[in-house]
Amino acid sequence: MKKKFFPAIHGFINAFKDQGILIQMILGCGVILFGFLVHFSYMEWFVVLLAIGLVVGLEMMNTCIERVCDLYSTEPNEKIEKIKDLAAGTVLFASIIALVIFVIIMIHKVI
Repeated sequence: MKKKFFPAIHGFINAFKDQGILIQMILGCGVILFGFLVHFSYMEWFVVLLAIGLVVGLEMMNTCIERVCDLYSTEPNEKIEKIKDLAAGTVLFASIIALVIFVIIMIHKVI
């Protein structure tokens, strides 16, 4: 179990060194703090934490894909650019969905 758990912890700690992942984590922490201020319900917490986890997890995968592509070639390559763009687009899509979830919850809190 140590052989699987410790590398995962090491990877999670290293994730904080990547700017894109760090930004997503900071934004997620901001939403969590805001949730405490407006008193999210259990269901709201569930949905918000799921969305944050999805966005951060996808950002971590995006970073992995980019690094693997860079190992293959750092020179301009149309196929690699398409792969990187698709991976980044996945994060963008999840971020937009997370934002919509947040807006829906906030509208529900205000009304």
